[in-house]
Order: sequence, then structure tokens, then C-alpha cells
Amino acid sequence: MKIMTGIDLHSNNAVCGLVDMNGKRLLHKRVPCDLKEIVRTLKPHQKRIDTIAVESTFNWYWLVDGLQEEGYKVVLANPAQIEQYNGLKHADDTSDAFFIAEMLRLGILPCGYIYDRKTRSTRDLLRRRLGLVRKRTSFYVSFKSLYTRTTGQQLRLTDLKKLEAQDAAKLFKHPSDQLIAQELIELIERLSQSIRKIEETVMKTALKTPYYRRLQSIPGIGVILGLTITMEVGDIKRFPTPGDFASYCRCVKSQRLTNGKIKGKNNDKCGNPYLGWAFIEASNISRRYDLACRRFYDRKTKQANSILATKALACKLAKAAWHVMHEKKDFDSQRAFGSTPEKTLAERSVKPSIGVGKNHKS
Repeated sequence: MKIMTGIDLHSNNAVCGLVDMNGKRLLHKRVPCDLKEIVRTLKPHQKRIDTIAVESTFNWYWLVDGLQEEGYKVVLANPAQIEQYNGLKHADDTSDAFFIAEMLRLGILPCGYIYDRKTRSTRDLLRRRLGLVRKRTSFYVSFKSLYTRTTGQQLRLTDLKKLEAQDAAKLFKHPSDQLIAQELIELIERLSQSIRKIEETVMKTALKTPYYRRLQSIPGIGVILGLTITMEVGDIKRFPTPGDFASYCRCVKSQRLTNGKIKGKNNDKCGNPYLGWAFIEASNISRRYDLACRRFYDRKTKQANSILATKALACKLAKAAWHVMHEKKDFDSQRAFGSTPEKTLAERSVKPSIGVGKNHKS
């Protein structure tokens, strides 16, 4: 008889629970986060184990990869969609492990996506890039604030980016201000070098995917946003409809309605925050440089407000991206918005930055 296994994973230990197809509990054991110990625990039942469900926590990579290498069929349990009966009097790690195994036995376990391990590290590297960019931005803001406090004047970002460390120190009189100004410029330069290295590395992987070039045909999506969407999506076939993809991109409202009335909110953190950021950025850029996007945004602004209009345009672009990736075709403005403007705003004014602009070819 087949055995289903649930593993409640923590930072320093894992609780394994094994049940057979009749729901009988066969074994439960708490083991340290050591692959050899977990494999040793499962070894006596290996021939009967059908599937292992691992709770999707921040540290699941090593366990899922290791169990797959041992020949086990592994799925990733999505804890955001798993909810036990609220009336339970007692629950602990053991009951959690058995609950995962029981849902797996019944075929109702909500599972997450196991990203391809060959490109997973590259995706995570791109995520680290976003953290470095935000840190560099905080240094820019810190330098501008220091300059305004000490001189009463404003320093343009374009001028700040041209400063060398020695020139930055000359802008201030006090030695302490000179030191911090010089250090900030040096830190900004180091971060910029790291960001460029990451972009070059990620680009080598992204160019091999079928999505990257086509995504840049969508208004507002350029090099960086194209890289982000490409690496975060993985396999577009895991999203059966454009609505499912837009929801995963956090472009759909999280509400609970009854008889037309709001009765609360669902989990608005479900989905991918990096894709959510990417399509909001694309929305903000596209409405500046694409006439069809601007018309859509203006119409939604009149109906609601600018915040909801930005989110609505982001949702529209996310659904368009699904079609572009799923059908392997370039973006069609007429299909998305119902009309094809004669000129884009980019052709009427200044073109966007190559970092996130439209149709930039690296």
C-alpha cells in the first residue's frame, strides 16, 4: 500500500509524518535539518512512499533538491492556502506534518511551483540586484539631504551621478561632512559595479529564454523589467488563464464580497511581489510614452482615482504579457486596447530610459 509523507519544515529541524492510503499514521519523527538524517528516517519505507510534500518555507531548496536526487517524487505544499479547522483544541508540529500528508492522500493539497533548479539561482541573483538598487537609491537620497542641510541648495540627481569622490568632498566645509560625502560616493560606485555584474550574468541566461525579447514589445517593459518578468515567471504554462497570471502578479483586488457588500479581505500577499513591482513600474512608464496606455489610464482615473488606474493598467499589461509569452507573439495594441494610435507618446516626446523603457535592444 502506498504511503504519503508530509514534512513540516523549520529553520533548524523538520517533522516527518507518514500515513498510508487508509489514513493510518505509520510514523512521526522530528529530525535536524540534515538531508542524511531525513533520508535515513524515510529509508525503511522508501519503496512504498509515493509522494513527499514539503512545506514551502524560506529554506526548502536543499530539502526538495536533495529528496529529488534520492529518487523521491516531491511536491511543495503552499502554506498560504492550507488552513486547518479553527476549532482544533490542540495543534503542534506533528499534527501539522500529518495534516499535510492527509491532504496529500486525499488529493486536495494546494501545491506551489518548484522552480527549475538550473535557473533558480540566477533568478535569486536578480532579486538581490533589486535590493542593491534600493540601497544605492538610499545613498543618493542621503547625499542630497546632506547637501541641502548644509548649503540650503538643491542638487540635481544628474549632477550627483557625475561626481567623483574627491569632487564630492569639495562641496562641503566641515571635515565630517567631507568624509561622509566621499564615503557615500564610493559606496554608490561600488554598488553600481555590483549591479552591472549581476545584470551581465542574468542577461546570459535570459537571452536563452523564449520570452525575453518578446516581452520588450510591450509598452513600458525594457531591459530590467523584461529580465525580471522572464526570470520570475519560469514556465508560463503553469498559469492556465491571463486572469490567473494577473492574480499571481498581485494585480487583482483582494476582497471578499457577499451580496455586493465587502465582508473582509483575503490574503493580499498571495502572489509574486517582484512581478507586482515590475508591472506597476511598466504601468507608470507606459502611460507616459504610449498613447493607448495613456488613454486607458485617463479613462480609469476619471472612473476612480490615479492609484486604481495605475493598478488597472498594470493588470492589463500583465494579461497582455501572458498572451505574449503563451502564444509567442509580439504585443498587439489593438487587441489589448481596441485601437491602434497613429503615434505613441514616445514619438511625440523624449524616449524613456533604456533601463526600463520600451523596445530597447541590449
